[in-house]
Amino acid sequence: MSDVGAAFTAAFGLVGGGDGQFWSIVALSLRVTLSAVAVAAMIGLPLGALLAMARFPGRAAVVVLVNAAMGLPPVVAGLALFLLLSRSGPLGFLGWLYTPRAMILAQAVLVLPIVVALSRQTVESIWEEYREHLTALGQTGLAAVPTLLWDARFALATALLAGFGRASAEVGAVLIVGGNILGHTRTMTTAIALETSRAICLSRSASASPCWG
Repeated sequence: MSDVGAAFTAAFGLVGGGDGQFWSIVALSLRVTLSAVAVAAMIGLPLGALLAMARFPGRAAVVVLVNAAMGLPPVVAGLALFLLLSRSGPLGFLGWLYTPRAMILAQAVLVLPIVVALSRQTVESIWEEYREHLTALGQTGLAAVPTLLWDARFALATALLAGFGRASAEVGAVLIVGGNILGHTRTMTTAIALETSRAICLSRSASASPCWG
């Protein structure tokens, strides 16, 4: 219990003491996460609405793939993006690796399937209810998307909150493409992972056990 109390004391000291390094980490975490959710929303909401309205061969398979992508392992996404953004990769010319932009991209990739899948479910139910009315008004296809998204805006907020939760808790992909560089790409989750590994290392050192292996 003394360790827990010391941890809370240190945490409150960082929050109340105005530690510059702490607040820079918090600010970067919020900037990366909110940017990733915004990117996923701009792409995912229209895609989800179109998938809800469209009828084409193989649609059921696409829906299954989108739903399955919600469980995409973060480390897999991070490794794929690392290979794309590395100097020898096809997107290496961008110079995004180990920058906040790469972290935003990684989180957006993880959040996008969630936004698409949940928005599809929401818009599909509304489209079935208002299809005849919107068709009579001449709003079909792409023309009906803004109306459907606006009508479902409160329900779609749940999808965005779910995406925010996934992005804000992300460690693996962000660590791979961001590198956890102090003052540049260190976020709250990667800082927690680092400090936890340090605590484990110190504990093993005290018991004469190696930190790794």
